[in-house]
Amino acid sequence: MNLPTWVTTSQLVSVLLVVVVTLVTRFLLIRLVHRMTTHALERAKKRRERGPSRADQIWESVVMVDDERFEQRTTTLGSVGSSIISITLFIIALLTIMAIFGVPLAPLLTSAGVGGVALAFGAQSLVKDFLSGMFMLMEDQYGVGDLIDTGEVTGTVEEFGLRVTRLRDVSGTIWYVRNGEIMRLGNQSQGWSTAIVDIPVAYNEDPDRAIADLRSRGGRLVSLNPMRATLEDYFVRQVTAQSAEPPAGRVVPEA
Repeated sequence: MNLPTWVTTSQLVSVLLVVVVTLVTRFLLIRLVHRMTTHALERAKKRRERGPSRADQIWESVVMVDDERFEQRTTTLGSVGSSIISITLFIIALLTIMAIFGVPLAPLLTSAGVGGVALAFGAQSLVKDFLSGMFMLMEDQYGVGDLIDTGEVTGTVEEFGLRVTRLRDVSGTIWYVRNGEIMRLGNQSQGWSTAIVDIPVAYNEDPDRAIADLRSRGGRLVSLNPMRATLEDYFVRQVTAQSAEPPAGRVVPEA
């Protein structure tokens, strides 16, 4: 096999060695990330099957992260970590191969630095979106399946990317929200939440008697509910309106 004059056998061997080392390193690191992710998911699954201990319940109430949410976040972090490993190793391998062939890297890196500054000025919103997505992921502000309010739209998270979050509202409309444009965020699914139920009461009823009756009946319903383990509290606030229409008693169960 005749090689080009600008390629020597030693250079070719070096390039092959770099490629092999890069692929092997990538395989080992991604396998390590996968094993760590799988181990964490198995531990969370076993803990959920045997039921949380008192210490686990206290910890979940403090950090507002249950086993299901921990599994979602672990899977997402494992995927992002694998992508970062692949990109980093491929860039290092490319620069190493260029150095083997005698390509001067200093002018190239200088030009890349100048180009990067120019690109940063032209793509500030793109950089802002990625940075916001990374901080949202690390801080676990929300995840797939959460019901969130971004100010502009309220919906369920169907996909969470580092640049864009995809939501679906109650009408079925899909919204693509750039992470850098989310100035405030309300998560209605993280930790505990409340469900407010307004119950009509006859106009001529005594409010105190109606509230006492609602509390009594509501407590019995909660005790018979198959999901009573997820209900932490149940209470009736007050009669919230007084008009010609029947007033409403507001019932607030906490889950």
